[in-house]
Amino acid sequence: MHVILVEPAFPTNQREFVRGLKSVGATVSAIGERPQEYLDDELKSWLTFYEQVPSVCDHESMYKAVRRLQGKGWVDRLEATVEAHMRCAAEIREMCKIPGTSVETTARCRDKPLMKEVLRQAGVPCARSGGITSAAEVKDFIGEVGYPIILKPRDGAGAADTYKITDEKSYEEVMVESGLAAREIDYAVEEFIEGHEGFFDTITVDGKVRHEFITHYYPNVLHGMRTRWISPQFCVTNRIEAEGYQEVRKLGRRVIEVLGIKTAPTHMEWFTTKKGLVFSEIACRPPGVGAWDLYRAANDLDLYAEWARAICGLEPGGFPSRRFATGMVALRPDQDGTIVGHEGKDALLRDLGDFIIDAHFPNPGTPTQPVGAGYKANAWVQLRHADYDDLLKMLTAVGEGVQTRAR
Repeated sequence: MHVILVEPAFPTNQREFVRGLKSVGATVSAIGERPQEYLDDELKSWLTFYEQVPSVCDHESMYKAVRRLQGKGWVDRLEATVEAHMRCAAEIREMCKIPGTSVETTARCRDKPLMKEVLRQAGVPCARSGGITSAAEVKDFIGEVGYPIILKPRDGAGAADTYKITDEKSYEEVMVESGLAAREIDYAVEEFIEGHEGFFDTITVDGKVRHEFITHYYPNVLHGMRTRWISPQFCVTNRIEAEGYQEVRKLGRRVIEVLGIKTAPTHMEWFTTKKGLVFSEIACRPPGVGAWDLYRAANDLDLYAEWARAICGLEPGGFPSRRFATGMVALRPDQDGTIVGHEGKDALLRDLGDFIIDAHFPNPGTPTQPVGAGYKANAWVQLRHADYDDLLKMLTAVGEGVQTRAR
C-alpha cells in the first residue's frame, strides 16, 4: 500500500501520521512546503519519496507533485489531516483518480451552511443557518431568528474568526471587525445554541464506525476562547458505553451516513439543550489540539496506527480499553506581553505529577500568544485518571492553582 500524506512536518503532530503508516507496513510518500533537508532524520527515514511545493493548497503545484509521485509507482491513497488542506487534497485526488473521500463529501463537511442544509433535509436537528456575503444579509437573518446569532467562516475550523452577535451594538462592532461593513465576504450565520458542548470523534471504515470517543468542553468553546480569566478544559470520558451517551453515538452515525463519509477520521461537535441533542458541525479529519494523544493515553491504543490500518484496508490492531479519562486545561497569561513565570507550577508537579501525561510551560522571555489562539497557544497541562469526576476536579484545581504571569 502506497500512501501520500499532505504536509508531514507541520503542525508537529503530523509526523505521527507518517509514523502510523510506516508502522503498519505502508510505503509512505509526502508532499510538504519545507525543503526535505528541513525534516529531521527520523521523519526522513520513514518517507520513500518527498515532494516540496510552494503551498499544499495550490492546485497546480499539488497536481504536478502527485503526478510525479504516481510516475514512480502506483499510489493507493492521498490523505490530508488538516482542515485547510482538505478541499485541495480531495480535488487533486479526484483529478488523479486516487481513492478516498470525494469532493462532494469534502465540500459538505467544509461548507457549514451546505452541511446543515443537507442534514436538516435528512431530519438531523441543527441550528437554523445560512450563507451570507454582506452586512445587510446578516441583519436580515437576525430579523428571522432574533439575537443572539453566530457569524463564522463558511469553511473555518474551531472558533477562529467566529463572532457572537447579541444586540445592535455588537452587530455594528462585528460588521467592522469582520470586514463586512466595507466589502462582501463569504460567511456563515446561524442561531446561537444555548447548551453544553462536546465532540464525538471516530475512525470510520466503509461508512461504519470502528473506533469512537466522546469529549466534553468546559466551558463551551466560543466562551472559553474569548475570556482571559477562564482556563478552558476538554475532557475525554471513559464512560462512553453509559446509557446517556447512546443518543450522541446514534446522532454521529446518522450524520456520517447522510454525508456519505466512507473511510476517514471524523470530528463532530454537538450540543445538549433544553430541547434535546443538536448537531453543530462535522469535519472529515482528526480533531486538533492533541485530542488523539489524549485518546491514546486513555485507551492503551495507538490511534495513529489504527488510522493507518483503516486507510490501508487492514483489520484493527486493538480496541479502546476505556481504562482512563483524560483531559487538558489551557493556562492563559494574565496579560499580553512576555512570559515571566508560572506561579503554582511546582505545587502542581508535586501534588499531581503521577497523573500528568504531558505539560508545556513556555520559558520566561517567551512572547505570549492571544487568548483566542487556541488551547495550546500558551501553557497547558494534560492529565489522566481512572475516574472521570476525579479528573474534572484535578483539571479545575490546575486551572485555579497555576497562573502564568506576563508583563
